[in-house]
Amino acid sequence: MRRAARSDVLLELHVPDLRRAERFYRRFGFRVARAERSGGGDDYLVLARPSSVLMLWGGTEAVRDHRYFGRFRQTAKRGYGVEIVIPVPDIDAAYATARHADCVVEDLKMRAWGVRDFRAEDPFGYYLRFTEPHDPARPAARRSTPRRPTRAAGARARPTRSSRGRG
Repeated sequence: MRRAARSDVLLELHVPDLRRAERFYRRFGFRVARAERSGGGDDYLVLARPSSVLMLWGGTEAVRDHRYFGRFRQTAKRGYGVEIVIPVPDIDAAYATARHADCVVEDLKMRAWGVRDFRAEDPFGYYLRFTEPHDPARPAARRSTPRRPTRAAGARARPTRSSRGRG
């Protein structure tokens, strides 16, 4: 198995409940690397595993009152349009944990780029991909099928330029 490439992108999740987030991510081997509990809305938690770090901020009305995040409904799922990729050394154990936590969104399977992964959702709606370690910057080791965009069952194809009528 190839080792994941070093990344300079840091991920900070703004969540309404730090304790709940900590309990969830601990199931997947994350441990507290740093905790700042002020009680005044500036609580901060850094969770880490060997190849991943999640920084969590909030846990109080600070997220709701934030000048940017306060624009959105509190009940809205977090991270729309974002997939958080978490490499794990034992994908089968992570999958069993996710199934036990009832948070699996897409089952474990081999992907066209040569690794197994599954999708899950954290308690706040963040979309997670747990994957076997690999270097995404390198070409796929093997590809069982060509990559093609998929469409949900019953979804209509987007009209192409040539299929749209003129005028």
